[in-house]
Amino acid sequence: RVRMDTLSLADRSKRMALVRCRDTKPELRVRRAAHARGLRYRLGGAGLPGHPDLVFPRWKVALFVHGCFWHRHEGCPLARWPKSRPEFWLPKLEENRRRDITSLAHLRVAGWRAEVIWECETRTLEAIEVRLASIFGVAE
Repeated sequence: RVRMDTLSLADRSKRMALVRCRDTKPELRVRRAAHARGLRYRLGGAGLPGHPDLVFPRWKVALFVHGCFWHRHEGCPLARWPKSRPEFWLPKLEENRRRDITSLAHLRVAGWRAEVIWECETRTLEAIEVRLASIFGVAE
């Protein structure tokens, strides 16, 4: 087996264990920006399909903050394919994408507005502001 990774298996395992599914930097940026705009939300979306990161009950909006790599943001340079172990990564990342599509569809059927803010859209506060304005129709 050809090994293309620069880290040992133990080091790679430690690094991957650090990847978080909540309270990520992009999610915290969106939360701060939403709160500063007076948009009040709940965290976790318990009981809703896909467990949205932020739920805005007043507007019936379910908001996901997706990492471009993990959720395959189409056309984004952050969504590049890993060079090592494609037999592992291809099905894993494609399943994430399929699950996201299903969750968004179930939320919409249940009467929620399901929105996604991508990691690359959280690089600047201005970009987050524009995205929140487009979702909530709040004046800039």
